[in-house]
Amino acid sequence: MSTEVSTLNDNKLIDVLSNSLYPGASRQSVVLVIDYCRAAGLDVMQKPVHIVPIWDSKAGMMRDVIMPGIGLYRTQASRTGQFAGMSEPEFGPMVDEKIDGFPITYPEWCKVTVKRALESGIIAEFTAVEFWKENYAARGGKEKSIAPNAMWSKRPRGQLAKCATAQAMRTAFPELGAANTAEEMEGRSLMEREIGPYSANAECAEHIALIEACASMDELQAAFTKAYKALTSPADRKTLTEAKDSKKAALLAASVVATQEAKDGSAQ
Repeated sequence: MSTEVSTLNDNKLIDVLSNSLYPGASRQSVVLVIDYCRAAGLDVMQKPVHIVPIWDSKAGMMRDVIMPGIGLYRTQASRTGQFAGMSEPEFGPMVDEKIDGFPITYPEWCKVTVKRALESGIIAEFTAVEFWKENYAARGGKEKSIAPNAMWSKRPRGQLAKCATAQAMRTAFPELGAANTAEEMEGRSLMEREIGPYSANAECAEHIALIEACASMDELQAAFTKAYKALTSPADRKTLTEAKDSKKAALLAASVVATQEAKDGSAQ
């Protein structure tokens, strides 16, 4: 195919996407969507990714970032042939609170379980619990308000359910990668996205090191419980939860490999 025809086709595709799936998006952002989907082998017309405006604190401006949607996680999990369904979101007690003067009613937590059919025939369950206070996106702005933004105010259950679903999907299917979904990152900043376990304070970092050294699920649960009781700030607890989920995914993946190797060995 000639360069002229390729460019013409791309231009037409950009026009289609700009006037249908991504209305109002800049041409540059739509091009990024196309490039992302081509690199990942995705059908751009299925809208597997979203354009998420995120505040770049270093540049002092908003930036469009391409991120996978929760729908893409479901599609990729289904394509493995091992996705065995998932539970309905289960919510904790509703909490009435004023955050930065703004009244809000939200569920304390949400739990979602994703099921994966292992090659051994076992249906393994992977559960994620996400807390609203640790996930909601703040309004920010010049006032630097910590009140929830419009989406998290309007749909406190729905937004939290998406976060719990994404975390459960990543735990059950670590091959999906570790990228946050658009639903998780909407309204956040690049600085928040880049914060990792090692940017935590010394006490939190010490607990994370203990979590990462765990060799079994029992050890992991004990280490996480001890750390969660010792650290009370929402930021530290969120970091601990992310470290725990990452370690859990690694232990589960190692268990699946060990089970398959044992099965292959006995078959020989």
